[in-house]
Amino acid sequence: MARDYAASYHRLSAPFRRHPRWVTALRLTNRGIEVVMYGAYLVMVAGLAWRGFTASGAWSHLLRLVLIPGGGFVLLSLVRRHLNAPRPYEQWPIDPLITREKTGDSFPSRHVFSATVIAMAALWLDWRFGLPLLVLAVLLAVIRVVGGVHYPRDVVVGALCGLAVGSLLFI
Repeated sequence: MARDYAASYHRLSAPFRRHPRWVTALRLTNRGIEVVMYGAYLVMVAGLAWRGFTASGAWSHLLRLVLIPGGGFVLLSLVRRHLNAPRPYEQWPIDPLITREKTGDSFPSRHVFSATVIAMAALWLDWRFGLPLLVLAVLLAVIRVVGGVHYPRDVVVGALCGLAVGSLLFI
């Protein structure tokens, strides 16, 4: 962590602060990516469930699609709760661009983990579906840091955990 994260964050967020519409766009993009990711996951689960009635092997794919990301989510949540790392706005005098009142549970980022593991699941099913979602996961990681709700290490580790758990689908 930088000696003075507040100064680094103020430099990082300054362009947004000069343009209030950019702050609105940042928040809407954050929310939009969340909706797209969770919607994509529901579409994948529903699609495999539907195919399960007609295609052999679809039920085993559905089981993997639910158990592997779900198990990773639960494990990551337990680790976060145990570590209970403070968020940047708790440790530094910053005003985050993304309004949050939650304290602790910053490391690793569960939003970025979820987006990454969903993108990996989509890659597992069809790379043409998964690749754009992977790009959105990276964008979400950047937004969470610029928004002031996570440190860079939080989103990097969240993404790496998502890649690791998601790669289990390919085994």
